Amino acid sequence: MEFYTTLLLAGLIGLIWFFSVKNQQSYRLPPGPNPLPLIGNLPQIDKNAPFKTFLELSKTYGPVMTLYLGWQRVVVLVGYDTVKEALVDQADDFTGRAPVPFLYKATKGFGIGISNGERWRQLRRFTLTTLRDFGMGRKGMEEWIQEEICERSLLGFFLFLPPGKPFDPTILLSRTVSNVICCLVFGQRFSYEDKQFQNLLSSISKFIRFNSSPSGMLYNIFPSVMERLPGPHQSVFAGIDQIRDFIKIKIQEHKETLDPSSPRDFIDCFLIRAHQEKDNPSTEFHYDNLLSTVLNLFGAGTETTSSTIRYALSVLMKHKDIQEKMQEEINTVIGRDRCPSMEDRKSLPFTDAVIHEVQRFLDIVPFSLPHYALEDISFRGYVIPKGTSVIPFLHSVLKDEKQWATPFSFNPQHFLDQNGKFQKLPAFLPFSAGKRSCVGESLARMELFIFLVTLLQDFRFSCPGGPDSIDLIPEYSTFANVPRSYDIIATPL
Repeated sequence: MEFYTTLLLAGLIGLIWFFSVKNQQSYRLPPGPNPLPLIGNLPQIDKNAPFKTFLELSKTYGPVMTLYLGWQRVVVLVGYDTVKEALVDQADDFTGRAPVPFLYKATKGFGIGISNGERWRQLRRFTLTTLRDFGMGRKGMEEWIQEEICERSLLGFFLFLPPGKPFDPTILLSRTVSNVICCLVFGQRFSYEDKQFQNLLSSISKFIRFNSSPSGMLYNIFPSVMERLPGPHQSVFAGIDQIRDFIKIKIQEHKETLDPSSPRDFIDCFLIRAHQEKDNPSTEFHYDNLLSTVLNLFGAGTETTSSTIRYALSVLMKHKDIQEKMQEEINTVIGRDRCPSMEDRKSLPFTDAVIHEVQRFLDIVPFSLPHYALEDISFRGYVIPKGTSVIPFLHSVLKDEKQWATPFSFNPQHFLDQNGKFQKLPAFLPFSAGKRSCVGESLARMELFIFLVTLLQDFRFSCPGGPDSIDLIPEYSTFANVPRSYDIIATPL
């Protein structure tokens, strides 16, 4: 009897799948490989490097193709021209953000990250305005970054290391970068020895690493199944709950000490706006959106930038000639007696080119955050039905053979013209493009430049195993490209 029940259930599922696919044929969907019931095209995808599969499939099905991740329909946009046409030329059509299960559970569906419609519009406008008011992309923020690296613990940590002693810089870089966003959001920095701060950063790192692993990919495809199973995702969510509890405490502290005439940070500004709209029943400035937006900023403002700096050090240890050329340029232009500023960037074309190439080559978020068709979208003669996830395949942009001379090699010359001057290139889109591009782009650019130039002013970096021991292929590569960790030796100049 149990066998027949199982067989009947399998038959019903198969019929539902069949009629679902038949119904989709009424749309002119982009082409793609035939999916299997329930699991879709998953058997065809390399779970350790799905970007390779996407590139191969696009050779057969073109720059706009349909895949099924489990029973989720996904349209993938491949190459610079396609991504730009969607996100920039048809920006209004592609403002939707997919409800990625892992992110949805972490934020409860609130905040700026995966919201849509009026909630997203209001929160994005408010967040950009507020962060700019507190100096993001301006001189004030530059001074915060300079203070964190030049006058606080980072350089001191390097200087007090025993000569030649290798160490893993991952946690140190995470603390330093996080303190910058903490100043913006919480109005304070934290001691590098603060155990709670260390635990929070560890939870963020575990969240990104898990979400970028094959297990994380399975969770996002089959969340209802994975929720019922034991596994690493349970401890990762426990860590996210600890971060949420920490943010709740900070919000309460801000409420108790708030001076509406003198806001100190992002939380203060949000609380003031919430009070102004307290009588508006449809306001988006309420507690849940505050909590989840702070979580978005705290997490994104910590891990992606610190991972990029760590990857840059790996690149420089592997390519000693590039490191030496950068240090020669930095020493000639700035010397060693002052902290670098963003004003110096135009006088450091090779250094600027290397930093851009690090971002291009790392390709930190290869699939971007998935977009979402909030309504049927007409695109390149196809129809993307409402409810379809859309992946602007950033890896295919940053490695587009039509846009880059040597897309799969590390080559700073990509960003230098014939006269050795820095040149901007339209296909440089590590922060995505259009109306859902990263809100922290200007802050990240500033951090990368000042942190790396400051470190190279004072130290030569090497690896105990030598350049050949360094593998620049990421350790994990799905949601994000997570660089491998290496011990480094920082030798004072």
